[in-house]
Amino acid sequence: MERILGVKAISFDGDGTLWDFEKAMRHALHHVLRELQRLDLESVAALNVEKMVTIRKRVAEKLKGKVTNLEVVRLEAFRETLASIGRPNKPLAEHLNQVYMMHRFEGVELFDDVLPTLRRLKEKYILGLLSNGNGYPRRCGLDNMFQFIVFSQDWGLEKPDPRIFRIATREAGCSRDEFLHVGDSYEDDVQGATNAGIRSVWLNRGGEKRNLVEAVYQISSLSELCDLLPA
Repeated sequence: MERILGVKAISFDGDGTLWDFEKAMRHALHHVLRELQRLDLESVAALNVEKMVTIRKRVAEKLKGKVTNLEVVRLEAFRETLASIGRPNKPLAEHLNQVYMMHRFEGVELFDDVLPTLRRLKEKYILGLLSNGNGYPRRCGLDNMFQFIVFSQDWGLEKPDPRIFRIATREAGCSRDEFLHVGDSYEDDVQGATNAGIRSVWLNRGGEKRNLVEAVYQISSLSELCDLLPA
């Protein structure tokens, strides 16, 4: 296997790469439904987690490129959720958003290959988090693991915009040739990095089929990243 040479800094995506975002989201939404059951039985009877997930995805797509703060996206999703069942209630949506955020990160579970890989790489490389999400390391069991953090909501840019990758290289203190990005989204992570002139590793846990460009490497487990880098 060809090694990736000349790397000084590595950035990682968060949701879907280091932890299972879908699982954590559903965990928090179960708590939201429990609270809604306490406050408004008629509303909760018309909802379930899957319906709320579908509405959130629709809202996120509508706001893509306009809003980068995910807490704002989530609040708008709760407003639309209540409106969709004929029970619009802005104060209740704000309360449900608070309940969601209270439980959002207690459901975060790192994938098994994350901590061993990061601990090994930290000995040799500058590590960072480059995410469209809001999973701060201290919330996710990764405190003191990263030397730079770039969140879309802090810069008003989101992947795959090449500019946010260039910001990450500046935060890491290295050139694009010395930078490597790792993520699970082909569109956001791989194509975004490629368009910024940065090498990337696609973490393809599900075995999705794609035609990769020359500057992209593919792994199915994060632990394989260590095999791509010099011993």
